Amino acid sequence: MRSKLTWILTPLLVILSLSFSFAQERAVSGTVVDQDNVPLPGVSVVVVGTTSGTQTDFDGNYTIQVNSNQTLRFSYIGQTTVDRNVGTANVVNVQMMEDAEALEEVVVQGYRTSSREKSSIASQTITAATIENRPNANVIQTLSGQVAGLDISTNSGQPGAAPTVRLRGVNSINGNTSPLFIIDGTPVDEDNFRSINPQDIASIDVLKDAGATAVYGNRGANGVVVIKTKRGSFNQPLQINYTGILSFSSLQDNDYNLMNSQEQLTLENQRNAGRGATLTPQEIAAAPTFDWADYFFRTALTQNHNITFQSGGENFTQFTSLGYFNQEGILQDSDLKRFSIRNNVSGRSENERFSYGTQLSINYSDSNEPNNIGAGAINRNYVLGAYQSVPYITPDDYTNGADLLSPLLFSNTPLFLIDRLRTYTRKDEEVKIIGSFNASYKITPELSANIVMSGDYQSEFFTTAEGPESFNALLFGGAQNPTSGNQQQQSTRQFSYNQVTSLNYNNSWGRHTLDAGVYTEYFKAHLRTFGYNSNGLNPQTFYPGDGSGLIPVQIDPNTGGLLFVDTANANILNAGLFSYFSQADYDYDARYGITGTIRRDASYRFAGSNKWATFWSVAGRWNIHNEAFMDGSIFEQLKLRASYGTAGNQRITGTTYFSGPDLTENFFATGAGYGNQNSIFLSQIGNTTLQWETVTQFDVGVDFEMFDRRLRGTVDYYDKVTSDLFQSTPVSAINSVTSLNANTGELSNRGFDFTLNWDVIRSASPDGFNLTLNGVGNFNETKLANIPTETGEVLNADGFTGLRNGGVFNEYFLLRYAGVNPANGNLLFLTADGDVTENPNADTDRVWLGQNLIPKWQGSFGFNMDFKGFFLTTQFNYVTGVDRIDFDLSGFQNPDNIGQFRNTRDLFRAWTPDNRETDIPSYDAFNRAAFTSDRYLTEADYVRLRFLQLGYNFPQRFIEKTGFSRLRIFGNAENLFTWTKWRGFDAEAQDNTSRIYPTPRIMSIGVELGF
Repeated sequence: MRSKLTWILTPLLVILSLSFSFAQERAVSGTVVDQDNVPLPGVSVVVVGTTSGTQTDFDGNYTIQVNSNQTLRFSYIGQTTVDRNVGTANVVNVQMMEDAEALEEVVVQGYRTSSREKSSIASQTITAATIENRPNANVIQTLSGQVAGLDISTNSGQPGAAPTVRLRGVNSINGNTSPLFIIDGTPVDEDNFRSINPQDIASIDVLKDAGATAVYGNRGANGVVVIKTKRGSFNQPLQINYTGILSFSSLQDNDYNLMNSQEQLTLENQRNAGRGATLTPQEIAAAPTFDWADYFFRTALTQNHNITFQSGGENFTQFTSLGYFNQEGILQDSDLKRFSIRNNVSGRSENERFSYGTQLSINYSDSNEPNNIGAGAINRNYVLGAYQSVPYITPDDYTNGADLLSPLLFSNTPLFLIDRLRTYTRKDEEVKIIGSFNASYKITPELSANIVMSGDYQSEFFTTAEGPESFNALLFGGAQNPTSGNQQQQSTRQFSYNQVTSLNYNNSWGRHTLDAGVYTEYFKAHLRTFGYNSNGLNPQTFYPGDGSGLIPVQIDPNTGGLLFVDTANANILNAGLFSYFSQADYDYDARYGITGTIRRDASYRFAGSNKWATFWSVAGRWNIHNEAFMDGSIFEQLKLRASYGTAGNQRITGTTYFSGPDLTENFFATGAGYGNQNSIFLSQIGNTTLQWETVTQFDVGVDFEMFDRRLRGTVDYYDKVTSDLFQSTPVSAINSVTSLNANTGELSNRGFDFTLNWDVIRSASPDGFNLTLNGVGNFNETKLANIPTETGEVLNADGFTGLRNGGVFNEYFLLRYAGVNPANGNLLFLTADGDVTENPNADTDRVWLGQNLIPKWQGSFGFNMDFKGFFLTTQFNYVTGVDRIDFDLSGFQNPDNIGQFRNTRDLFRAWTPDNRETDIPSYDAFNRAAFTSDRYLTEADYVRLRFLQLGYNFPQRFIEKTGFSRLRIFGNAENLFTWTKWRGFDAEAQDNTSRIYPTPRIMSIGVELGF
């Protein structure tokens, strides 16, 4: 009986034991790689039928608690979803393959997306991997050197400063030259990215050719930059990530070789100028040397903290981020604080016929930005004080503003500026809200209705205040305004709304695919400003930005005139655009394709007869690698593309949406006329024929992948011609107006750009050694035609650059410097015919030099390397063909500045009877300042280590008991080294202005944590 019971119970116990063991949760880990055995970070790993899940780390590793009878689902954008039963395995490794259907939407192509295979356009995509964790407040600065043909130069080191952005050259003389920027469907102002958090950005697509930009019509002439922000994924458990970065910024080096106090005072003594003229050799030897660059510039600290929350269910996803950014500028009195919140939501119906998404970001920034930078104001420009202040004056010499009034000495420049630092306020507060809503409904499987509604709201409150006891207030107030100082405040509100409505058809039959859509787009923008300027402030009650110190208007008892007169201003401006357009793409057998676009646009800027314009393009492709004769070739992809079409620029005066709204109108003004009588006279002749500038572009390109995708790249040739340029055209003076704004002239840009990536070493192991070389480049040349003057030439306002038929954009027009006359130390020049002279004719001997500030070559090269969790990234930017006038060097070498400002040791090489062979003329050369020449025109080509990153991803096994799902540490360096002939602080600025705020060198350390 007992044995029989044992026989019955034993199997039952075994079954119960096995059931219990299978029900036990245990840790299962593994690695996820792609089809090339490259680790995939961010893969969603979910236990099917539960909300339990995790993501792979940077090395593609994961660990998850799971029962033996459960299934793991691995999903990743662009890859086929993989399901794996756990069973008894403790390690589940997965290789994911590209999903052809998922990859159908990976290339932004105007208002729609396409696959790489079926894309006919010239574009380049930058992912979050090369954007995030950089210390730049403005994400556009981070793009520098990353996109072929995108020339980004920063002329200011001010935190958040807007760089100059040009795509494939300069497309306008007086109009806007920046690409159109779109964030999640919202067109935004290219000059205001300081309030946008770069950590929120998922990808940036740069659209270059007419096949991509014609669909944007009157706003696509300069190219288009489409920015997408991060989103959650469906069926994703809550993921929390934190990133913290601490950065230290400092002034880059210069090669001006400036004098110390002993050298400067000795020179002053010899020239009988300045303080040195009154000192003995002993007093000169005892003088301190103070470097004012170390005073006005500083080592600045930046904090950057971001936390994100992302999750998703079966039909709903969300992404939320909180950001705090606080950056000190390297120049005193400059900084930027930013607080940002973003929430992106997407959803779909159960049957997936209806889908929607919302994107909302709320940003607040507080910017302190010094003004008058680049100017020659010795009492306002801190950069001038840093560069040119004499070294024998120290901060201890400062007492107060009143003591600087007499004697009024230029050598006291740094003391004027110390006073300004202590008494001047300039503050810019901004709230920026960008939001969009998109929805799509599938009427049939092939036909869908879509809408994208977006808005951009910006509220700016700007305050400046000059304290009543400051040097500047006392200097400019004087006896007529004994209670000095002034305060200005300006409030600006701007809102723009954009809506795109479309009906789209997509169908495939046999070897044929058709993707077509009809669209309407509506844009409206509104600007409201109000401000005041209050003169006279009460020192007992004054506080910057507060009204308690404002003084009411008073009557001067001596003159009967008014004192402390305040002024106010207000403005209302509106702008609007309307468009309807269509785009169609046909593909045959994934081998041949053609895309056509036509768009009809209306703008508020032009008179009724020219309000509408039409833009169009046609693009084609041949996927050569899909041809039968390519079987067994070295190419995984070989595609030939070509496009031709037009796009417009309705911002013909540059600046903002609201500039030039009334150029078609006649205006009259009042003023003093004949016999000084009050008169009415014509002030503007309206031109009712004004219209868009139009860019016509041809592009042909090749995309290739070869040797098992180890070598990848694109090469494009383009030819662009801008016609109907907005320029001032001479007219008869019979109406007392000598010029008229009109559309005339042409500007061409021709060149080619390329991108290359080469996997030199590709390991089959996730922990193996990988090395990829990369490079981008662009060559561009400009040429002008049909300049509207009798000579075909026009000189710019600066007096030394201009335009001419057949010449380059903003070409230098100068005398040619020929060196120093060894006989007498005077400067030598060349006449127009090439003869040497000391007395050239400034009108007839100047020549066009064929040089300008626009690069001929620009791009970058570098490498990415990783091994066992360690990673190293470099990016070297290069620019050639840029020529700048070094006005700073001119000032340092100018003998007239001896006794007032600091000089360079170059003056020790000055011509004397005993030193005749030299490049520095005699101190007393009669013509040293008589002519503007190319003496200081300097080659500003450079190679710069723009970015360096070194870091380590901790393997999952090291952190599995810490509560973190991811741990990554890294160090960054920006602008670390620069190789150039330019002697100044910053070779990057494409600007001839002197005493500008240079971009800094930045060193950073950071950490990423996942929960």
